[in-house]
Amino acid sequence: MTDLPETSGPPERCGYVAILGTPNAGKSTLVNQMVGTKVSIVSAKVQTTRNRILGILIREQTQIILMDTPGLFAPKSRLDRAMVSAAWAGADEADIVLYLYDSRKKSPEEADIRALEKLSKIGDRTKVMLVLNKVDAVSPQRLLELAGPLNELCPFADTYMISALNGDGVEDLLLRLARALPQGPWLFDEDQITDMPWRMIAAEITREQIFHQLHQELPYAATVETEVWEEYDNGSVRIDQVIHIERDAHKGIVLGKGGSKLKQIGTAARIELEKNLERKVHLKLFVRVSDRWRDDPAYFSQWGLDHNA
Repeated sequence: MTDLPETSGPPERCGYVAILGTPNAGKSTLVNQMVGTKVSIVSAKVQTTRNRILGILIREQTQIILMDTPGLFAPKSRLDRAMVSAAWAGADEADIVLYLYDSRKKSPEEADIRALEKLSKIGDRTKVMLVLNKVDAVSPQRLLELAGPLNELCPFADTYMISALNGDGVEDLLLRLARALPQGPWLFDEDQITDMPWRMIAAEITREQIFHQLHQELPYAATVETEVWEEYDNGSVRIDQVIHIERDAHKGIVLGKGGSKLKQIGTAARIELEKNLERKVHLKLFVRVSDRWRDDPAYFSQWGLDHNA
């Protein structure tokens, strides 16, 4: 009698999913919702995400590697061009592309039309899905009216309707992704949720608070760098960060009267960091004028952006 081979469970799957869309479509919110924790900063202001950020999760036997990408818009500066180039590079590398669309918009904007025309040409080699976001803010009839014209611009493989903010429809989308990605070994450890080192995540969390606390255009002229990360024996961590600004005149805006605004930014960032790190954080912030940081090749390299895009 021949021994039967041992049966095994479903094969492992693994693949990259790029999330594209115009600014403020909700890409970072969706990545955080899918992963179950913050890996990408969120702001109501457009163009918050500056580089590709990976969020990693597991559904069934599939490791899903999400790529949160900068918004697609008409670039005006070297940094803008690098951001848009990073978004399209993500699409080129992905097994599946999700095009996230803000359902509250009355009609596709010019940036949507350009993006969908470009996406329609990669559908043969990459599965492209339409994801209508913020469905809790519009009627079901309106969603059906949106899906038709968008599918005419790009023949999507599937259309999903979700709310990235409250999670409606997100689990169904994740299960669809898990079953559509190719068979293959997992690329990251089972408990890993992002490829970003904590020094960079911490800098992004502070930059998020700059967006929240400052209501002028200054956040776009600022970046944050973690200079010191020191672990203490009692489990706490000391983090020293520099907020780089482009003009000396901006310093007073960041500092506020008697340093009050910088204190607000630091307190909010520290609370968010302690929540994510699950330990006490000693955060010190400094402000430095770095008038050419947006053209500094070292900055682009640090964030995985192409200085020559």
